Amino acid sequence: MSNKKFWAVTAGLGCVTLILLVAVIAIPLFVVPFEIRTALNSAASKSPVATLAPQPSSAATPAQGDSLVALYRQLNPGIVNIKVYMRRGMLGGQGAGSGFIFDDEGHIVTNNHVVDQASQVTVVFYNGQEAEATIIGQDPHSDLAVIKVDKLVEGAHPLPLGDSDQVAVGQSVIAIGNPFGLGSSMTAGIVSAVGRTIESGATPFSIPHAIQTDAAINPGNSGGPLLDLKGQVIGVNAQIATNGTQANAGVGFAIPANIVRQVVPVLIEKGSYQWPWLGISGLSVNLAIVKANHLDSQQGAYVNEVTPGSPAARAGLRGSSDIRAANSGQTPVGGDVIVAIDGQPVANFDALLVAIAAKKPGDQVVLTVLRDGQRQQITVTLAERPNNLTES
Repeated sequence: MSNKKFWAVTAGLGCVTLILLVAVIAIPLFVVPFEIRTALNSAASKSPVATLAPQPSSAATPAQGDSLVALYRQLNPGIVNIKVYMRRGMLGGQGAGSGFIFDDEGHIVTNNHVVDQASQVTVVFYNGQEAEATIIGQDPHSDLAVIKVDKLVEGAHPLPLGDSDQVAVGQSVIAIGNPFGLGSSMTAGIVSAVGRTIESGATPFSIPHAIQTDAAINPGNSGGPLLDLKGQVIGVNAQIATNGTQANAGVGFAIPANIVRQVVPVLIEKGSYQWPWLGISGLSVNLAIVKANHLDSQQGAYVNEVTPGSPAARAGLRGSSDIRAANSGQTPVGGDVIVAIDGQPVANFDALLVAIAAKKPGDQVVLTVLRDGQRQQITVTLAERPNNLTES
């Protein structure tokens, strides 16, 4: 499902990439999503990089500090640094990212954008030993990928997945990864928000239920874990929002662990993951939508556009027909409002994204829709999500 935002995602957390050219030219061929261009060597040599985010209170007790030391020692053997090499014709490039060990078979989870189009992938374990890795599966829609090494080094171990639906705003978290190529760096912070919807970066579709954190993550942290203080992976660090400085500004986003649990086993088995597709874009019902469309409440997912040829179009869902001035702005009118799916209430557009993502291509869903003040039931057969909307 495509979700055209009415707010801007400012930046993505790409792996650090250094472009090696035959001639000295500036060309963003291998630049990672959202054009983060930070060279490993220059970033590491200009100034020391802080590896611990400011704590909520400066009065941390020795017991709290000791617990983080123990947690780092426990978790670090389950986390790897990833070196990526690319070559296209006469152009070559290299990048850096992070990952965590998923199982004893040597499968490692990272971001899709870390390893996408890589010609060679090298894993660096906690003790400095290196091993070549093979890309096993990729899913650009969730920005997840799985790579595999033949054998884990002694002491390396998988990290357990937590339940990201139980993550709460304010709980303490840590991130361990490879920021700016500085391996095995740990930062600490809190969960700033839950239920965020972020762009996938490589496709026009969105990732729901992302976790927002103020734990410092920077280019090179991509693919590394966001962990709770029990040592469980609650998310995979993927993006940062910045004010144009291309560095951490205290707003980072992690793909939730429950999407990892859903996608990664399929990537290991089949190499790809097929997401269901409805074929609409829209936004949550807000006060302006309520006023302009004469609705009774601010519940539901407003349908702004319906993709031609999509399951939604074939089922007869209706998008906006006009725009009106409301609340000192322009507000779409005439679109359907989805208030329930299979009898379960839909609070907002993000809730609809989550409900659809839990289905499979070929599943039928019954949508309860408000149209012209009347409720009606519309049955939609979900299709396989296309890589881009021109394929629909």
